[in-house]
Amino acid sequence: MVPRRYTIINIISFGAHEWIDQRDQILYDGKSRMTSLVNVAFSEWTHGLDTRKSMISIFTHIRDIPYSVSMPVSDPKTSPEQLLVAGKGSCGPKHYLLAEMYRKLNLSVVYATIAFSWNDPDLHYPPGLRNQAIALPIAHHLACRVQIGCRWVLVDATWDRPLAQGGFPVNDHWDGYSEMKWAVKPLKFPVRTAFCHNLTNEPCRAKGEDELYPIDGEKDHWDVENQVRYYREKVAVRTPDEVKRLAQFYREFDDWLDDVRHGHV
Repeated sequence: MVPRRYTIINIISFGAHEWIDQRDQILYDGKSRMTSLVNVAFSEWTHGLDTRKSMISIFTHIRDIPYSVSMPVSDPKTSPEQLLVAGKGSCGPKHYLLAEMYRKLNLSVVYATIAFSWNDPDLHYPPGLRNQAIALPIAHHLACRVQIGCRWVLVDATWDRPLAQGGFPVNDHWDGYSEMKWAVKPLKFPVRTAFCHNLTNEPCRAKGEDELYPIDGEKDHWDVENQVRYYREKVAVRTPDEVKRLAQFYREFDDWLDDVRHGHV
């Protein structure tokens, strides 16, 4: 039997929310695995709150973890903890974490994936970054749908609040049951055009109807393995040149986000 050995991780801070000298253990029992930092965060973010307030608190904390598209995602099952350790991450890790925490509240959650273009006219890109965005291949964005009563509500925690000054559609002041805006504009599909009449981040409703419709082209998955398989199938068609251009764009995009957060737009 391999004897147990313990190491301490100090989580100093992430985003606007600080953990001062919070510690969690890494347990070695023949192979390394981390006891859940997710449980530490979940307990802190939901302590003394009912379900609706817990949902709002979890969403707010995850939203305010700074977005970074260039942070690597090695394994969706461990990326929630990696997100908390790194203190930044992209839409994938953010929504893997959100789904895991919402399921701890006994909520039903699916992963919602849509296609989009980085060349969003509403973003205040500097000229060089805009030129790069124009030439990029189709990308895919991940958010969550959560069953609230009889409705499957979109919850999108992608952009942290300071990014609003760069034209990003930040979801702010959520009430715990309303449909949110998508962080990106879904690509225009014929069915979406018929229902929504334009390209928008707003929830999609048929004319004269209160009922929300999933956007045309949205793909929902119950489990992370199917979602990851679907995503990998979509990005597998990229050429080596497209992969290279994306990597350069990601680095410069993250640098620009830091400028936006500091008001340099």
